[in-house]
Amino acid sequence: MRKKADLATKICPICEKPFSWRRKWAKVWDEVKYCSKRCSSHRSKK
Repeated sequence: MRKKADLATKICPICEKPFSWRRKWAKVWDEVKYCSKRCSSHRSKK
């Protein structure tokens, strides 16, 4: 089992907070840009 610290992380361009790899993003991790649906929907405001 992996520790959370070992997971890949990215920085959300909207809220500028780090977010970790999630199993549901396993196949599309390279395409993931936003940490949540909320940030994704606010992408045009910034």
